[in-house]
Amino acid sequence: MKILFMGTPDFAVKPFLALCDAFEVVGAVTQPDKPKGRHMTLTPPAVKTAALEKGIPVFQPTSLKDNGLLPLLRELSPDLVAVVAYGKILPPYLLQFPRLGCVNLHGSLLPKYRGAAPMQRAIMEGEEKTGVTTMYMAEGLDTGDMLEKAEIPITEEDNFESIHDKLSALGASLLVSTIRKLEAKEICPEEQDDRLATYAAKIENKDCVIDFQKNAHTIFNQVRGLSPYPLAVCRLRDKTLKIIDCRVLPPERQSTLFSSEEDRLSARKAPAGTVLSLADGVIIVKCGEGMLAIRALLPEGKSRMKAADFINGRKIAPGDLLQ
Repeated sequence: MKILFMGTPDFAVKPFLALCDAFEVVGAVTQPDKPKGRHMTLTPPAVKTAALEKGIPVFQPTSLKDNGLLPLLRELSPDLVAVVAYGKILPPYLLQFPRLGCVNLHGSLLPKYRGAAPMQRAIMEGEEKTGVTTMYMAEGLDTGDMLEKAEIPITEEDNFESIHDKLSALGASLLVSTIRKLEAKEICPEEQDDRLATYAAKIENKDCVIDFQKNAHTIFNQVRGLSPYPLAVCRLRDKTLKIIDCRVLPPERQSTLFSSEEDRLSARKAPAGTVLSLADGVIIVKCGEGMLAIRALLPEGKSRMKAADFINGRKIAPGDLLQ
């Protein structure tokens, strides 16, 4: 069993290493190095770094069009191509080359959340579970026949980072399992039901903007689905404030915030986005329905910090409006 691996970001590293331990990986195809950071330093993809450490040949084509990868396929003659977050659509000549096909690992329970941002979108939509799916690759976007699935719960403590890491590890074991079963002819592909499909679009700037008119649970899911990057954002006195961590304030905690009926009435009349309290080192904000407790944030021009440090620096006060 000779495998050609195609993948690019951190999410693909654990599956790549698992395949290296289980099979003969004859090469790693990944995206070209890209400039990153303030100084635009040319930086290799995570898969390239991992492959070089394992002594696996690395290939970084700028395009797969016009049979560009065909000479390499003929040279390496892989039995199967394994794809994890490569970042480009595979052309027909590549899909048809290996005798066991091209197998993709996708970070959702297909057919839900096809597309570029399945993990973020699942959290932002308030899903209670997610998972990974292996499938044969087809010419459509994540539309191929499914092979195996594995799932995990999404807890209130999870954010994009934790789900990303859990699914990368889960996907590593599932991908090895799928390929072993394909080799032994012990797996039956299942066609996806397009009627159940949803699309997980790439995260855009507009997805990061917090609307405090929405209910607290919706904003909570938005914040954790975008944390630790790119982060949900609002404005405080014409400066950007990005929210790293928050919680929905329980009703029993809300009732203890105000010492008088006058204060409670004032809070009820306050517009959504109003800072109601700074008690216990968290920033309590009124939402369209419910309240949000902000625990960590990133102010414009500053480093990430706990809400308590932001409060101690007198950068925020009750009555301020987050917009």
